[in-house]
Amino acid sequence: MNKKLIAIIPFLIFMFLCVFLYQGLFGNPRELQTGRIGQVMPSFTLPDLMVDEKQWQNTDLLGEVYLLNVWGTWCPTCIAELGYLAQLRSQGVRIIGLYYEQAYDPDFGDQFDMNALRVEVKSMLDRAGDPYQFNILDLERTLALDLGVSGAPETFLVNKEGKILLHHTGDINPRVWRAKFAPAIQELSQ
Repeated sequence: MNKKLIAIIPFLIFMFLCVFLYQGLFGNPRELQTGRIGQVMPSFTLPDLMVDEKQWQNTDLLGEVYLLNVWGTWCPTCIAELGYLAQLRSQGVRIIGLYYEQAYDPDFGDQFDMNALRVEVKSMLDRAGDPYQFNILDLERTLALDLGVSGAPETFLVNKEGKILLHHTGDINPRVWRAKFAPAIQELSQ
């Protein structure tokens, strides 16, 4: 009996791997989705990037449809999308930035210069366009982790009740906007 079991185990492992790899053939690697679709925005209390003493909470964002755009000045794709996002803002789209500081690591102490970061962000937004109503600073990445963010840029469409309706990994450009976000926003406005 043991010899038969030992002979079957490699076959079962092989079959499991075949099924797993077969499913991967039909997945779209560009569609990384958060497990938060259909759920409300996680609770958070985080500081404003540019204004000392200002704190933002998830409840502050209720009442309006908005895009939450995860970005950083270190991210070339984020910088490339700023101009188009600024156009969307001028058309009435509410966009909130979730600033993701890649260089900060809390395990290495207090060597972070907030003033230098603010100067860098202001300079970048002045050059490329400022699409944001405001920027939330997620220095320790608590909200980013709760949202399942894997990098930047990533954008979430959130309804008036704080429910996450869409998640897009990559830049927002005219093609992505027309195909993904515009229909959802139009449906929300009806």
